Amino acid sequence: MQYRRFGRTELQMPVFSCGGMRYQYKWQDLPQWQIPGDNQRNLEATIRRSFDVGINHIETARGYGSSEMQLGKILPKLPREKLIVQTKISPQPDPKEFCRQFHQSLKFLKLEYVDLLGLHGINNEETFQQSFRPGGCLDEARKLQAEGKVRFIGFSTHGSTQIIIKTIETGQFDYVNLHWYYINQNNWLAIEAAQCQDMGVFIISPSDKGGKLYDPPQKLVQLCQPLSPMVFNDLFCLSHPQVHTLSLGAARPSDFDEHLKALSLLDQAETILSPIVERLEQAAIATLGSEWVRTWNVGLPNYEETPGKINIPVILWLRNLALAYDMVEYAKMRYNLLGNGGHWFPGAKADRVKQFNLQPCLKNSPHADKIPDLLIEADHLLGGQAVQRLSRS
Repeated sequence: MQYRRFGRTELQMPVFSCGGMRYQYKWQDLPQWQIPGDNQRNLEATIRRSFDVGINHIETARGYGSSEMQLGKILPKLPREKLIVQTKISPQPDPKEFCRQFHQSLKFLKLEYVDLLGLHGINNEETFQQSFRPGGCLDEARKLQAEGKVRFIGFSTHGSTQIIIKTIETGQFDYVNLHWYYINQNNWLAIEAAQCQDMGVFIISPSDKGGKLYDPPQKLVQLCQPLSPMVFNDLFCLSHPQVHTLSLGAARPSDFDEHLKALSLLDQAETILSPIVERLEQAAIATLGSEWVRTWNVGLPNYEETPGKINIPVILWLRNLALAYDMVEYAKMRYNLLGNGGHWFPGAKADRVKQFNLQPCLKNSPHADKIPDLLIEADHLLGGQAVQRLSRS
């Protein structure tokens, strides 16, 4: 395993982290006796495998159902001084509820403290205010830190780059969990802002939200040769020293194996990545046209400025991926979450686009005239049964 300094925490963070939202039994709390023995044995084997390969950062959240309770059966058996444990609590209107949930997490984990506490989901102005108002959730987290129950405080986010940078620039956090990977590099400015604050940078879900890379389309497999799409994306992310760790949402012990192949390639990353990135870019141009690839996202409105709250940037991005790389299944999964994702994945699909005049909100786009038709095309290509967030399913 390789390790990187996790910003001002000074923790030596493994470049891969063991994310805790794929191996648990249920997305809801339930009594310990209801956990099947084979599920618990698989979780414990996954954690031991993680630890054995040097991945000593175990990351979970109060919102991950039975994950914390099941981890509480194995974490106390491991050497505490070698573990880096992170849990996350969502901002609440009532800070006392935030505090209550944290103590529930600590009880489930059977630990005296966590190394990292993340405010889970500073995604919009409402959750920002719940965190930062006087006496709010950040103040509660500081009390927990003063009591020795938390070492370092960070935040996780699925929000816009603007809200992420606003949160980073408060200077109040030691680290950030955010999305950034080859197919979605929008948050690079936020990563640079985090570097200016000497914050740790943790990449959320690079293999799932980063393209369902555990089940890639054949076209993407061919374009990423001689690497698998998963190893390509790992290497792409870790070739940037501003990135410290990638979350691996392991569901079984063997799920680490493909990722580990990236470690021996890090010293040669630029040489290996360059021809693959060139092929990916040329494939997009061949399918979509160079002008579109270069300017498709220029001047697009955010969903709050768009009639019907249609999330035009996300829909066009998903259309690009489906057409350029045959990533139709991934694009469908994400597209049909629109309208059901709350502030975690906001905005609406394009199924009602014909009801609205989009020209005023598209006035700054060089493609204003054709975007309404492209949105209709995207809905025909990707539309289907609504998808719920995992934590609601």
